[in-house]
Amino acid sequence: MIFKDYYKILSLETNRVSSEQIKNAYRLAAKKYHPDVNVQDRLSEEKIKDVNEAYRVLSNPSTKRKYDRMWTSNVGKKKYEEASRSTGSVFSDFFNMFFGVNQDEKTIMQKNKKNPINGENIETSIDVGLEESFYGQEKKISLRTVDGKMKVFTISIPAGIRNGEKIRLLRQGKEGVNGGKNGDLFIKVNITNNKKFRLKGNDLYTDLFLTPWEAALGTKAQVSSIDEPTQVYIPEGIQTGEVIRIPGKGYKDGKGGRGDLVAEIKVMVPKKLSSEERNLFENLNKISTFNPRKY
Repeated sequence: MIFKDYYKILSLETNRVSSEQIKNAYRLAAKKYHPDVNVQDRLSEEKIKDVNEAYRVLSNPSTKRKYDRMWTSNVGKKKYEEASRSTGSVFSDFFNMFFGVNQDEKTIMQKNKKNPINGENIETSIDVGLEESFYGQEKKISLRTVDGKMKVFTISIPAGIRNGEKIRLLRQGKEGVNGGKNGDLFIKVNITNNKKFRLKGNDLYTDLFLTPWEAALGTKAQVSSIDEPTQVYIPEGIQTGEVIRIPGKGYKDGKGGRGDLVAEIKVMVPKKLSSEERNLFENLNKISTFNPRKY
């Protein structure tokens, strides 16, 4: 019959041993055959399974008595062949035949099975223009996958997406292990300013260029916004650096409203003057008492 010599596995010469002796023998054997200290030994995993199995039986008085009856008749008369172990099994055929597999053993075997592990999420970022983010659009992007290959993704950029907001592509991250689900791909959107507009929160900033006489006399001026131009009144005496706010003409706020369009005033002086313009400026220079350096 098949048999497993648990005393021999624990380097015990007889079955007349105390529970303390069994425990000490187990500790020594577990240390000796532990896979961490036997990296080159391919059989170390099987040996440590035998050690654990032997201790499980001999440390329990009830199973030890049952085993001792078989041990006396088999080891003494040398009437046995060594029991084998099925591939990947926690317990040997001998253990399963004589001691059965109870719920504890099933739990141990389940723990030793490879559990499914979900893949990790991946995060990257893309630059999106102000008009693209304001109106929304589909965009094709090429990204390098974890295996080093280039892959084209089509992403839908929702209208009014926030700066720094992330678009999620399900199951496009790292692959899962042992049947686990793939991770997700998160694409962070960085909204880029253009020559006309600068995004600050929900507000859009733009430059409004004025002539010296427009700034001095006041005027009406057309200001470009991201969707349509609008007319604004410029008060007389406005200075470079001052701002005019146009409510509801900025960026979308995500609640159905919009921020402000902020026009920053820049008074521009002509680089070249006609003869008439030069005469006018020279006359103004003679009669004007305004001196900005006094302020």
